[in-house]
Amino acid sequence: MTKPTTTHRIWNKLPDNRLGHTLFSLGMVARVPYFGTVLPSVVRLEPGLCEVTSPKWFGIHNHLGTFHAIAACNLAEVAMGMLSEATVPDTHRWIPKAMNVRYLAKAETGLRAIAELAEVPDFTQITEGQELVVPVAIYDKHGLEVVHADITTWVSPK
Repeated sequence: MTKPTTTHRIWNKLPDNRLGHTLFSLGMVARVPYFGTVLPSVVRLEPGLCEVTSPKWFGIHNHLGTFHAIAACNLAEVAMGMLSEATVPDTHRWIPKAMNVRYLAKAETGLRAIAELAEVPDFTQITEGQELVVPVAIYDKHGLEVVHADITTWVSPK
């Protein structure tokens, strides 16, 4: 196993409670301001896994009063981005390349996005650059998957 990334070390230094999650999430939004549009809260973060919640508030409503589809895409990108920051070692870089999204049901509540890799790659074997697909499942408060995104990232050595 490679040493923890800078982002993962910061996560681990904060308390594993609402205060620690809030501080981490505020720092994330300060670094990536657009993420703030969905008021994200990172609640779990480890290599290969990130869970982020987002409340349903008027700023993300669509014309039906439900969670806007593009706001859900933003939440998916938050989960993928934090997973990547906690997983891709400091010897490599990553950038999103494509997003394939399926809207499965109306999102009428706050949402929980879970980005999870089936297996963390051996980054020492990535010497040229490689696509890495990060699946993100987005659930409503009842546990129903309402959006699914597969986000392709490009990972390459620095």
